Amino acid sequence: MSLKEKLNAEKLPRHIAIIMDGNGRWAKEKGKDRLFGHYNGVESVRNIVEGCAELQIEYLTLYAFSTENWDRPKDEVTGLMELLVKTIRTEVSTLNKNNIRLHVIGNIDLLPENAQKELNEACEETKSNTGLNLIMALSYSSRWEIVNAVKNIGKEIKNGKIEPNEITDEVFKQHLCTAGFPDPELMIRTSGEYRISNFLLYQLAYSELYFTETLWPDFRKENLYKALLDYQTRERRFGKTSEQL
Repeated sequence: MSLKEKLNAEKLPRHIAIIMDGNGRWAKEKGKDRLFGHYNGVESVRNIVEGCAELQIEYLTLYAFSTENWDRPKDEVTGLMELLVKTIRTEVSTLNKNNIRLHVIGNIDLLPENAQKELNEACEETKSNTGLNLIMALSYSSRWEIVNAVKNIGKEIKNGKIEPNEITDEVFKQHLCTAGFPDPELMIRTSGEYRISNFLLYQLAYSELYFTETLWPDFRKENLYKALLDYQTRERRFGKTSEQL
């Protein structure tokens, strides 16, 4: 029996979040520059997006570029932005073919204008699709997101639209980048690093965390299935006891 066949279709997460880590190390092991790793990482994105669509996962969030990544060497950042634009242009038809809707979260204003244009057009062209929701976290930082949410709530209080005692968990969620999306049940990080790295800090409160030594360019459907099988062995209690479930 294959790993995919072992999965319980009734116990799959609605939302998977992935920190795609290890492109640079993968390239270094092969004596190449970091951009070589990023280019090969795109193939992993295609493979995992396809795998999630096949399993009828509803939401997949990929941490593609953090606000901290702007501090990387200029050549790498420039190359990443060029790769982003090129990939979006070539993948929109595939997204539509597979009924996948693209969303983008993050401080998009920091991206080059051509990248913003391509992203906006891609989101517009796929907005009618009803299958997998592919959420790309670009120029994203969870601390930025939380501070931004507080600022916006503060403005609403100042303008008399809401009272401080009316702020609830749901109200706060509606001011996050992920408003309208369920919280991830499973977060995967590749490359053997055991950190969340400023990713969906609020949303991951009750997520199951899965870490793998596999570098992102080597991560494929079989690796995804392993993570899902591990997830299905866990008991999600949300603060309750086993007996209460």
